[in-house]
Amino acid sequence: MISDSKNRRTFIGGSDARIILGQDEATLVRLWREKRGEAEPDDLSGELVVQLGTVTEPLNRQWYEKNTGQVVTDVQRQVFHPVHRWMAATLDGRIEASDAVFEAKFMLPWNFSAEGAAEKHMAQLQHNMWVTASRTAVLSVITGGGKWTEMTIPADPLYQHLLLTAERKFWRCVQSGEPPHLFGIEPPRPRIEAVRTIDMSGSNAWAEFANLYRLTRSAALDHDRAKSELKALVPEEAREVSGHGVRAKRSKSGAISFEVLQEDSHAALQR
Repeated sequence: MISDSKNRRTFIGGSDARIILGQDEATLVRLWREKRGEAEPDDLSGELVVQLGTVTEPLNRQWYEKNTGQVVTDVQRQVFHPVHRWMAATLDGRIEASDAVFEAKFMLPWNFSAEGAAEKHMAQLQHNMWVTASRTAVLSVITGGGKWTEMTIPADPLYQHLLLTAERKFWRCVQSGEPPHLFGIEPPRPRIEAVRTIDMSGSNAWAEFANLYRLTRSAALDHDRAKSELKALVPEEAREVSGHGVRAKRSKSGAISFEVLQEDSHAALQR
């Protein structure tokens, strides 16, 4: 693992990706100055949360292996992109069976959500997948509340295209000396492979709509069956048919739609 500031100036790593695609211009400019050797990286030895992430990384990896049966290899291996040599990834590991990127994180328990964790670390995950040509990444999170969550994140070509464009622009600024500006494009929402089973018994809103679903399910099935049968009864040459309070219309493309007639129209048809 290359950890000293001099060597980190020679490439863009996964932890840099979040800053480059972020919304904090002051932090972006500071990163640019660091890469140019005009400023030293912040001293994080006094940041408790950062240090907790460092010391819990081996536990995180062991806990993931114990609970999934998977094996994590290539711990702290540094990989450079085969073409863009200014892109690199220092890996927390790779999943031996699938070759997926493994990323271990420690997060505080307040307002924690799997979706929020994925969004927070998405730039780093997509960067590392791009560098290693991996199709998936595994994000393993231990919280200060004693909870563990793991999720699988697929490679997102659109997200990676935006990220690569932003990183290339930033690196040109490092080389030219021109101060960088925010990329200014909101990256797409992260796609997360569903891996959790959640009990919604404590949700009042879920209870309300679950009961409504149960009460209306039979009627909904009958409704769909009626539409199918009515469509089959519409003559092929007919543009519009009606009767018993229902009108069917055929569009130019051939699609058939239905509408319920008003009571007075229905009554007129019965006379």
